[in-house]
Amino acid sequence: MLKQLKEIISLAIPAVAEMILYMLIWVFDTLMVGKAGGQIGVSAVGLSSEIMYTFINILIGMGLAISITSLVARSMGENNSKKAQEFANQGIKLGLFIAFFMFLIFFIFSKTILKSAGAEVEVLNLGKKYMRICSVGMFFNMCSNLLSGVYRGCKDTKTPLLGAFILNIINISFDYLLIFGKFGFPKLGVEGAAYATTLGNIFCFLILLYKSRKLPFKLSLKNKINFKEIKDLINLAVPSGLQEGAFSIVRLLGALMVMRLGSLAFSANQIVITIESISFMPGWGFAISSVALVGHSMGEKNYKKAEEYAKGSLLLASLVMGFFSIIFLVFPHHLVGLFIKKSEVDVIRLGTICLMIGAIQQVPMAISMVLGGVLKGYGDSKLPFKITLFTNWGIRLPLMIYFIYLNKMPITYFWVITTIQWSLECIILIIFYKRKTSKFKKYIEV
Repeated sequence: MLKQLKEIISLAIPAVAEMILYMLIWVFDTLMVGKAGGQIGVSAVGLSSEIMYTFINILIGMGLAISITSLVARSMGENNSKKAQEFANQGIKLGLFIAFFMFLIFFIFSKTILKSAGAEVEVLNLGKKYMRICSVGMFFNMCSNLLSGVYRGCKDTKTPLLGAFILNIINISFDYLLIFGKFGFPKLGVEGAAYATTLGNIFCFLILLYKSRKLPFKLSLKNKINFKEIKDLINLAVPSGLQEGAFSIVRLLGALMVMRLGSLAFSANQIVITIESISFMPGWGFAISSVALVGHSMGEKNYKKAEEYAKGSLLLASLVMGFFSIIFLVFPHHLVGLFIKKSEVDVIRLGTICLMIGAIQQVPMAISMVLGGVLKGYGDSKLPFKITLFTNWGIRLPLMIYFIYLNKMPITYFWVITTIQWSLECIILIIFYKRKTSKFKKYIEV
């Protein structure tokens, strides 16, 4: 088991770091915009980012990219690099088409999207500019996600980490220069944050593309479309993407309901979501690494090894996110205060309470994320989707409609509801995971 833990750490740490670095883009945009523009700036960036990342994650980040990782990993586990190459090339072709389509939607219909989301006039004007500029960066972000999926399938999580590191250095640097107008650069506020994010995403993609020469096979767009392989990718990507959609769309709908409570509640909620995102990125990192490790083991038909990877990933993710839970309980006021002007005392007070409630859900969230990744490594993306669909659409959404939308209860109710949802999802996933793996017991015990 110790050997497996070391391998999980060596593969997962770069993946965890990569997820954290990607989320830091949102964190630093929110932090600096909050210091420069207060509630309105935070709301504009928060709402626009929430909408864009929701659909990007559904289609690419947790959809097609995860499918590529799983199929490439299983092919490499079978020592079939030619098959892995085909899955990678076909997946990238399909992904490029989706990425360009999403770019056009965000660029052309930015105002319509935000208006439909119920954005106030000031938030709408700022958010429209932010979304339109960021749509260019989001295209390159989706392309980077596709390449990262290939790298992870080949057990390389260090190259995607390098790309994310470059992205953050550029994003943070230009955030400071363009939001506040430092060293002769224009003071652009929210627009500056958008330009910084876009520049970072472009450089990240270029780095990943350049490094692709070191993959065990060559990436190319010249090969003909193979509909059988496209079908295999879609068959795995659709349930995985729908699982992300079942979660992310409800999260987006929740954000829109919170918007109706006013900019105070929305800005406090966005700040807490941003802080919490630093915590659950390690969970996603361990989940993604478990897809590759379990997938390789299944390709080797080594079921005992797959079980050990699963248990090790669960242990490490729970420890890391449990640590963040303690931090959220001990220092909530200080963390929230980092993201807003000191004069915004009501936002800080409300955000502090929400963050303390959110601390309770960290470990259940870690277990849910990793078990979902493990099941995808086994080649089953339908079961995690069904469970996520039930807990989000059957429990979380109805409770939010009743308490937040209809009765306009305080934003603290939002966080109580999400804690209930994650706890139930954790319990259900554990039950079904044990049933799923019971058929492998005779191999595991050998």
